[in-house]
Amino acid sequence: MHGRTIKAMEQSKVTVIINPVSGISDKHDIPNIINTMLDRRRFVFKTVFTEYAGHASEIAANCVTDGQDAVIAVGGDGTINEVARSIINTDTALGIIPCGSGNGLARHLMLPLDALGAIDVINRYEVHDLDYGIINGHPFFCTCGMGFDAFISMKFAESGKRGPLTYLQRVLEEGLRYKPESYEITGDDMEKTYKAFLVTCANASQYGNNAYIAPHASMSDGLLDVIVMEPFDILDAPQVGIDMLNKTLDKNTKIKTFQAKHIHIKRQKEGYIHFDGDPMMSDKDVDIRVVSKGIKMIVNPDADKSKRKPNMVQAAFSDFFNDLGSIKDDITRQRRRLQALNRLLLSRLNLY
Repeated sequence: MHGRTIKAMEQSKVTVIINPVSGISDKHDIPNIINTMLDRRRFVFKTVFTEYAGHASEIAANCVTDGQDAVIAVGGDGTINEVARSIINTDTALGIIPCGSGNGLARHLMLPLDALGAIDVINRYEVHDLDYGIINGHPFFCTCGMGFDAFISMKFAESGKRGPLTYLQRVLEEGLRYKPESYEITGDDMEKTYKAFLVTCANASQYGNNAYIAPHASMSDGLLDVIVMEPFDILDAPQVGIDMLNKTLDKNTKIKTFQAKHIHIKRQKEGYIHFDGDPMMSDKDVDIRVVSKGIKMIVNPDADKSKRKPNMVQAAFSDFFNDLGSIKDDITRQRRRLQALNRLLLSRLNLY
């Protein structure tokens, strides 16, 4: 990460915004941890709980008007998006205590996923000017897109369960029935039509849970990574899963990638888009652009992407997909076996 670094020399005014219902983490003890561990020599702070959808945006906007130095978002990617979109293009910085089910932005920034570690990063108060994106007027900070990932975001939002197992279950249930669409993409001296399973624009590298849709994406290069996933069949799915977990999706033959500052996409019909996993219906024309150095974020001074290790979920599913790959030739002759494996996995997921 690059950008202007700010070191706090005197007490900074900070508001901590906690969404008590976001994500899957228990936030019962977080207010006490914040009161105990946030550096009172460096910060004058208060803690506020959200009470309804959109409340985090309202609180954050008031913090900007009040001249607050930073706003700390406690929640998942949706809560972080709510807070961040109210402080773009201002001098108020964003801090993150990740408590979501995916934590895509926090993982990209190499922030600790535990409250104590995240507060330690905030106490060190290193701020960089980073990029953000806009899709049809809606700011995003991690990824946006359309096609299958937007459709799954909608299904995920409808689900009563949260977390990576729910996400995987939705992918297995819906993936083989989803029909690819045609997308006419123009911008930055290019014009091309793709038939695609999904089109994603990434400001950061992953969806969350260490599923890397854009392994080389940077939040400080003034560019979006555009990923076009061409149609694939049941035999290609295991390799796509492996590549997302192993940060090698850009090398998959079904993936086309390029970088752009601004693109316009014309679809055949209106449909879902998503921004940081939040789905909504939109018309067939979709405009996406990057805003360079448009938001200040508290970053981890010790972030070292070379030391990133797979988590337990990543390792487990990587093993699972590798097992499928080892019998790929046999699956070619007996496609019903893979369908049976999918049914078996779904039945096990339903036990969680």
